[in-house]
Amino acid sequence: MAEELAERLGRRLGMREGDAEQQQQQDAEPTPVPPGSPAMRAVGSEGSPGGGRRLFSPAAEFREFSRRQLRDMERLFRQYDAGKDGFIDLMELKLMMEKLGAPQTHLGLKNMIKEVDEDLDSKLSFREHLLIFRKAAAGELQEDSGLHALARLSEIDVSTEGVKGAKSFFEAKAQAVTEGSRFEEEIRAEQEEKRRQAEEMKQRKAAFKELQSAFAQ
Repeated sequence: MAEELAERLGRRLGMREGDAEQQQQQDAEPTPVPPGSPAMRAVGSEGSPGGGRRLFSPAAEFREFSRRQLRDMERLFRQYDAGKDGFIDLMELKLMMEKLGAPQTHLGLKNMIKEVDEDLDSKLSFREHLLIFRKAAAGELQEDSGLHALARLSEIDVSTEGVKGAKSFFEAKAQAVTEGSRFEEEIRAEQEEKRRQAEEMKQRKAAFKELQSAFAQ
């Protein structure tokens, strides 16, 4: 009986040890990340030793921004990611800058991407999109650059940014309106000059015809 009891206890202990090992293996496996989560964003093409892409958490890496700010930046990114591939390419950036009221030349758009294109793929990932706002906050962007215009003209959550952010926001909007009005005035002046020249030409032709008629008599 003692030997049989010892054998049963041994089998039971063996089963428990096996269950413990299985539980440890399960605990060691990474927790699945839900699709669409910010943590699923890949950092450019920086691969891991296994050949995959390294994931990053915007909230962990960009601690200078609040979660609300990060959500606003992600909303802006998704708005202009027309292809829904997780990147903003040259044409999508072109549309973005036009919508913001600061259209850029082809070369200007390429320079905008180049300034934050860490993985050199000639397009903006979400992380590189966040780098624009980090550089803007740190005062690292030239005031006449396209990236500075992008950061300046993007919608800002006034309640998060406070009085200084609100002031910058409304100043930027006012400047955009002023620049638009100046452009419209230039167009109207050009059209008025063309009408004036056309009227002068018409009068000269009429005077010439009158002169011809006088000589014909």
